[in-house]
Amino acid sequence: MRRAVHPIETESYRIMRSRADFAHFPPLTRAVVERVVHTTADPTWTGEVAADEAALRAGRAALLADAPLITDVRMVAAGITARPAEVGLDRPGVAELAADAGLTRSAAGIRLAAEAHPDGAVWAIGNAPTALFELVRLAAAGQVRPALVVGVPVGFVGAVDAKAALRRSGLPAASTLTERGGAAIAAAVINALLYWAEPGGDR
Repeated sequence: MRRAVHPIETESYRIMRSRADFAHFPPLTRAVVERVVHTTADPTWTGEVAADEAALRAGRAALLADAPLITDVRMVAAGITARPAEVGLDRPGVAELAADAGLTRSAAGIRLAAEAHPDGAVWAIGNAPTALFELVRLAAAGQVRPALVVGVPVGFVGAVDAKAALRRSGLPAASTLTERGGAAIAAAVINALLYWAEPGGDR
């Protein structure tokens, strides 16, 4: 999609590109990494994002075709500015399923969302490692077939393992390599996919 870019953002990108090298990334991966760095004002994120160009393009195509976009928490959905997203935690029955199945509410929300959207959705998980673990488990069981998983939960407990499990799963994915991540990062990746336009990227 096309959008008006504010002069402050243009200047911010100019400064960012003077401080970090993005030239080695494929085009859409570059747009994603640049938006993450812009969001954080931290050039060290250039070495943090793990993504496959073909997977990102498939995810972008799905989004532009109005595939469901599902997030684990409201903070991720709030950061996505170009289109609405469904929040797993907001699905009816989350608290009951979490109690009955011994899940976190975030994981329960993902399970319920997967039942509603088993095929072709884009998933953006930026908060809860348990939500990402549940999505990977459901995919391994053949219960959900995502177009793309943006798996960037943050934290010292479970986040690295959940993201490693996502990368091992073979699912089309974007993730981060360390404990770093979060709602703003998940939203930045989705926004980059929505804003990008060949051949010049989202700028």
